[in-house]
Amino acid sequence: MKAVGYRCSVCRDEFSLEAVTYTCPADGGNLDVVLEIPAIAATTSPEKISSSRDHSIWRYLPLLPVEDPGFDRTPLRAVGWTPLFAPERLSRTVGLGDLWLKDDGRNPTASFKDRASAVVVARAREIGAETVATASTGNAGAALAGMAAAAGQPAVILAPKTAPPAKVAQLLIFGARVILVDGSYDQAFDLTLEASQALGWYCRNTGYNPFTVEGKKTAAYEICEQLAAAGASRGAPPNRWRSPEAVFVSVGDGNIITGLHKGFKDLLDLGWIDRLPRLFGVQAEGSAAVYNAFVAGETTIRPVRAETLADSISVDLPRDGLRALRAVRETGGAYVVVTDAEILAAIRTLAREAAVFAEPAGAAAYAGLAKAAVAGMVDPADQVVLLVTGSGLKDVRAGMQAAGEAVVLEPTLKALHRELERTGVR
Repeated sequence: MKAVGYRCSVCRDEFSLEAVTYTCPADGGNLDVVLEIPAIAATTSPEKISSSRDHSIWRYLPLLPVEDPGFDRTPLRAVGWTPLFAPERLSRTVGLGDLWLKDDGRNPTASFKDRASAVVVARAREIGAETVATASTGNAGAALAGMAAAAGQPAVILAPKTAPPAKVAQLLIFGARVILVDGSYDQAFDLTLEASQALGWYCRNTGYNPFTVEGKKTAAYEICEQLAAAGASRGAPPNRWRSPEAVFVSVGDGNIITGLHKGFKDLLDLGWIDRLPRLFGVQAEGSAAVYNAFVAGETTIRPVRAETLADSISVDLPRDGLRALRAVRETGGAYVVVTDAEILAAIRTLAREAAVFAEPAGAAAYAGLAKAAVAGMVDPADQVVLLVTGSGLKDVRAGMQAAGEAVVLEPTLKALHRELERTGVR
């Protein structure tokens, strides 16, 4: 058995995997899956994993609390192992000498959320769940719909009616039952909890189902393995991977940064890396509940009235806020807040300097990195990983805002010459 049970992130009580499904029965705290570290260390190693020909999250099955879900040669088996780039022009733009960009928009449904949904679907099949449900602003729902379609698993998605049309199209095209809620994401979240309890659905909700973190932690594994493989290990000893000095990621519910923290801690406990990176969470100014708690030195997350164009991180009350706060504090990182205008500018910069088209939430991480670099929060010599969590094709409307309008001309060479002279293009 790779997992020995759950531990409450608040009271630290422990439970068996069979005793609890979602949160701590005593205080409602989020549950951490506890791995059998000695057993894992005795049976696997970085060398064994790196020799795998499975280039997906499933190469890390020895560190995941689920069994092999099967469904070979389907998108369920294609999640993860997203590229890690070293964008030189972007590095110069932000003033860093060793910047890496991990593009999770390359996942099957074009977002980081595929990692969580793949593991949740695997868990659903193990426990015999008939239907899996989730609340989502779009990405988590699309990820669940896609992974459920690959496994032939019925899925129900509740999303706010304000979700971008491209994301709603994904929910529908994969065959999930889609309910658009005339309300906020938080209202959809609460309704999904109520419906799952009443109807016996297995609830995938972010920051509620413990197995979402187990999927998201795989990005930390990939970062450390890929940095070592890229020759960035800086003389690390054999049988070791490399953790960077810092990681920047956008934060909404808080589940992604919590997953990264869990993944890096797993590797440190196994002795496969020699330090935890500093984790930097980036929130939109209009949805900054975790940032507010961080700067106030508080341990309570107070809800806000979320309003930002970055729909994927637009959350009134982050459901994994306490663990997201702890992830930053325990690693010596920080929270950074950015405006919608800065997010739009970041979409342009990422596209033009790194050839990565990010949705607003993904671009927010770069906007935060740019601010942190100016403020001296990272050293120019630090090895920094920037995590882009979703493709810009998820929200074409925001992409058009960032890019501007194309010029329309009459179809004559004279008109073309006139336009080229106006813009200084030769």
